[in-house]
Amino acid sequence: MQELTHWINGKHVKGTSGRFADVFNPATGEVQARVPLASKAELDAAVADAAKAQPKWGATNPQKRGRVMMALVGLINRDMDKLAEALSREHGKTIPDAKGDIQRGLEVIEFCIGAPQMLKGEFTDAAGPGIDMYSMRQPVGVAAGITPFNFPAMIPLWKMGPALACGNAFILKPSERDPSVPLMLAELCKEAGLPDGVLQVINGDKESVDAILDNPTIAAVGFVGSTPIAEYIYGRGCSNGKRVQCFGGAKNHMIIMPDADLDLAADALVGAGYGAAGERCMAISVAVPVGDKTADALIERLIPRIEKLKVGPYTAGNDVDYGPVVTAAAKANILKLVQSGVDQGAKLVVDGRNFNLQGYENGYFVGPHLFDHVTTDMDIYRKEIFGPVLSTVRAKTYEEALGYAMDHEYGNGTAIFTRDGDTARDFANRVNIGMIGINVPIPVPLAYHTFGGWKKSGFGDLNQHGPDAFRFYTRTKTITARWPSGIKEGSAFNFKAMD
Repeated sequence: MQELTHWINGKHVKGTSGRFADVFNPATGEVQARVPLASKAELDAAVADAAKAQPKWGATNPQKRGRVMMALVGLINRDMDKLAEALSREHGKTIPDAKGDIQRGLEVIEFCIGAPQMLKGEFTDAAGPGIDMYSMRQPVGVAAGITPFNFPAMIPLWKMGPALACGNAFILKPSERDPSVPLMLAELCKEAGLPDGVLQVINGDKESVDAILDNPTIAAVGFVGSTPIAEYIYGRGCSNGKRVQCFGGAKNHMIIMPDADLDLAADALVGAGYGAAGERCMAISVAVPVGDKTADALIERLIPRIEKLKVGPYTAGNDVDYGPVVTAAAKANILKLVQSGVDQGAKLVVDGRNFNLQGYENGYFVGPHLFDHVTTDMDIYRKEIFGPVLSTVRAKTYEEALGYAMDHEYGNGTAIFTRDGDTARDFANRVNIGMIGINVPIPVPLAYHTFGGWKKSGFGDLNQHGPDAFRFYTRTKTITARWPSGIKEGSAFNFKAMD
């Protein structure tokens, strides 16, 4: 069995804590590797080494740091197939989904090539008599990222790319469920020219997380995961004087107006609701058709599309729409919530509870589910399921539908499908959610915009990637300079005297 490592000072290093976690193949349920879980002492030692490496990297001009990012883009593209296979083997998502995961992270690295532009300061000439004023952006020093299992390439790249481009050293604590791709990305960073020690990958669990939050050298921490943990990390990190950004759970609504193209809406719901087995923070998990006529017609279109979904292992290639969920515990939690929906009175229109894949009986596969007549007091509406389950909440009016999205405690993403520009404009202006799609089911911004939710989906003042990332990983220093007049007439400018 493979024993994974940490990545410290530019090389693979075995763990010394004596603690390990199993890494499963979600398609078979078999243990395929062991990953070491770092102790506080191991984490602190890696941070100390990163702090030693950071000043030289921070003093490297932004253009040269951008060239490392440029080289990294080429190397990730070179190894795309190898990275995708490793990602699918540990996470379970299909190869096309795995490549999409990598590609969306890669786009942020491409944006980071322009670090010199993003790090420019401001200048005011003659702010006062003989006075100039200017600002500069400087790295925070050592930053850290705590990243989730569902995007083991994209989120680490979103975190470490801007941090490194800004001149920081970076401590990455990836999910212990699928740690191989982050380690592979660290190898590529070294090959791209990143100095040893500037990027450290430390595998671990809560002990490592707490060590990151308590280590006084780490100045900034980013996290993506569930809301309860996001709240914990945000509170503990801020109390220790760190700059913290945390992104939590989601319950993304898609409103379908009576004038919408229902075939387009149904296709969008199937892709956004069931892709990657629903293990996406931007997945649509609630459909809100306006009017019973719209709802009936939508359900009629959804049922055959959902029943045709093909579920299987990533090794089946393009014949599979989605794969298993990541762990046995995740599967059990999804099915528990599905049963709660039945018990609480929702109508289970498509029932995937008895899904079984021959030859993969021990895998963590969950069949697709579709609920109708869901109400806002049900667990399947209130909680993030993180699985292939779509709930339909019928609204009588547009205002009622808008209210469902606005009143939910999560505010990550939402969408509306309509042909009416006035309705779409009103929705975008009024809804209290961070990312909005208009006839777009998963409105993930491109790398040069920022990604982030509102309400209990996001904690902190700045979002991920785009300009906000460069603000998060730098501090602004403002200088007011005054030069007394007359010096230019003095001996200091007598060049003959200087010979």
